[in-house]
Amino acid sequence: MARLGLRLVILAVAIAALLQFTAAKTIHEVGGALGWLVPPGGPVVYQVWADSQTFVVGDVLVFNFSDGNQDVARVTKEAFNSCNSSDPISLQTKSPANFTLDKIGEYYFIGTKNDHCKLGQMLAINVTEYPGPTPSPSPTRSGPVTYIVGEELGWFVPPGGSLFYASWAYGKTFEVGDTLVFNFINGTQDVAVVSKSVYANCTKNKTIEVYTTSPANITLKTTGEHFFTSTYSTHCELGQKLAINVTHSSIAAPPHHGGSGSSSSTAGAPGAPPLSNSAPSSRIGSAYFFSSLLIVAMAFFH
Repeated sequence: MARLGLRLVILAVAIAALLQFTAAKTIHEVGGALGWLVPPGGPVVYQVWADSQTFVVGDVLVFNFSDGNQDVARVTKEAFNSCNSSDPISLQTKSPANFTLDKIGEYYFIGTKNDHCKLGQMLAINVTEYPGPTPSPSPTRSGPVTYIVGEELGWFVPPGGSLFYASWAYGKTFEVGDTLVFNFINGTQDVAVVSKSVYANCTKNKTIEVYTTSPANITLKTTGEHFFTSTYSTHCELGQKLAINVTHSSIAAPPHHGGSGSSSSTAGAPGAPPLSNSAPSSRIGSAYFFSSLLIVAMAFFH
């Protein structure tokens, strides 16, 4: 009887540990420091944020916003695609707004104020029970590519901070021979090629090269991490900074310059570690651990 009681205690401990793991949750603050608002650059900002997260049943989304100016509605996929807020699944108007992810599948959220959804205040996520990294397919390249940094908005101090340029770079493949084109207003902006530490600290007096005339065309000639900021006062601190990762080129093609008479330069250092768009999760390992513990406990009954 005592031996049976011991087995039951061990099994109870294992089950309790497994239930504790299952009940564990992660708090996701939507948009990070940016919060929930009409984002600069459109919906890609929240897409980038969502792609950097791992969502599991039991996790909680926290939407931080300004009461009266913003709200958040959970809607269907069809309503999300059409920005239709007339019949939401749920609506919260007070910040912080918390949504518990109670089942696997897709979740859709929008702002219902004015044209906020159409301007990019929209979030789509996918909740999985056992998350794991999904490798991105390698794009097919036919030669060097010219990238206009920030697209039509150009190179400036972005509202919302450095997330704007991180969003612009997200999903793009940069290779040796590609060219970055920085468009800005002469006399009000510049482009500084800097090291990783200078980028991180927004140091003004330790630049590799500075471009003061627009458009500034910079051809990527080395692999690794490349960092760009501005030397103007507080511009870097306010988010005028760009970090990209350059891979080797599989196409033997000469560098392509974005315009005649424009300057070009090598940025970054060879052999630098790659930038990562996803963070590893320890949940799978924990699940295996607790499952193994449960199996060991059950083995006492045989």
